[in-house]
Amino acid sequence: MTSELFSPLPLRSGQVLKNRIAKAAMEENMAGDGQLPDWQLLSLYKHWAAGGTGLLITGNVMVHAEALTGPAGVVLDERAPLEPFTEWAKAAKAGGAAIWMQINHPGRQVASDMPGVVWGPTDIGVSLGKHSSRFGRPTAMTPRQIEDTVARYAVTARRAEEAGFDGVEIHAAHGYLLSQFLSPLVNKRTDQWGGSLENRARMLLDIVRAVRAAVSPSFAVAVKLNSADFQRGGFDADDARQVIGMLEPLGVDLVELSGGSYESPAMTGRPADDRTQAREAYFLDLAKDLVKTSSLPLMLTGGITKRATADKVLDSGVAVIGMGTALAVTPDLPERWRQGREADRHMRPVTWSDKALASAASMAQVRHQMRRLARGSSPKPGTHPAIALISERRKQRVALRNYRAWLAKSQAAA
Repeated sequence: MTSELFSPLPLRSGQVLKNRIAKAAMEENMAGDGQLPDWQLLSLYKHWAAGGTGLLITGNVMVHAEALTGPAGVVLDERAPLEPFTEWAKAAKAGGAAIWMQINHPGRQVASDMPGVVWGPTDIGVSLGKHSSRFGRPTAMTPRQIEDTVARYAVTARRAEEAGFDGVEIHAAHGYLLSQFLSPLVNKRTDQWGGSLENRARMLLDIVRAVRAAVSPSFAVAVKLNSADFQRGGFDADDARQVIGMLEPLGVDLVELSGGSYESPAMTGRPADDRTQAREAYFLDLAKDLVKTSSLPLMLTGGITKRATADKVLDSGVAVIGMGTALAVTPDLPERWRQGREADRHMRPVTWSDKALASAASMAQVRHQMRRLARGSSPKPGTHPAIALISERRKQRVALRNYRAWLAKSQAAA
């Protein structure tokens, strides 16, 4: 069975994706010693490499060792040894897919028990009601810290290319640092990085320029952008349209559209304002409008599990469909689609009334499947979300001890 889904996609960098299916980034939180990729990530990506996707995008790799989304996050900075990353790239490319590294800084979305820094455009913290204390109180970044962070993204991108990755995706969605700068709800600065959308997008655009200058022309540079934050008064579809226009002249290959943040977890199908409750392709309606004006190819991620939905997304003008959870449960789903088959199991959505807790449980469920794949076991999507969440938190406590010790040692050696 063939269609546009299995046709190649040439990008402006000269890179050609073998088909229109991508494994979207999922935060694995599976770093080994020294915050480096180890056998777990290599084993996991070998499964996905054999599954038939045209593009694999890693879970976020952190550009700043003192700012992690979770204690088992992978760090690639100036001091990290390259060999583990070279092995990771090699494992991911074994089936002919391109491998891009998603690079990220959490900004204010850092747990309160984590060491290091909690930064944001301003000192406005994450607001999650009774769960707000789970996150650290941010301090507003100084101009020097902003400039240093721009440089960190360029360093990580350059080293990713040296390790054998085919591209990077700059994460500017889901409420992380660059998304925070884009948001008028979080970014209340009055200097050159705040106020107008052009100013709020300045850090992202500076990073794209710095990354593009640090890598070769054939190395892909993509951006992950919210189609909307799904918070009233926040970054919206019109903002997204304008930012895509700003990115076009900077040598960007692809823009991935998603949505939401920790405050409004639309990426798990549970936004704070209830504007997207679709079971498949959460953000398709917004993407259809953005496709009409975008001069860049767009990738859409969010709840896609069926071949018919994927075809519908491509018919709308989107260039690449991204899947996360579906590939954690059925890593060979693209190959199944090619053969005219569908997945025989699915992850059930977590419908708890507490959306913040439900979002955490959903992510824990996905990580549970990824760890099973890494160990060579079959996914078990029927695992109760509460059991997955308890197991995840136990693992995170161990990882936090290890990260604290590693960071203290690294800081002492600096």
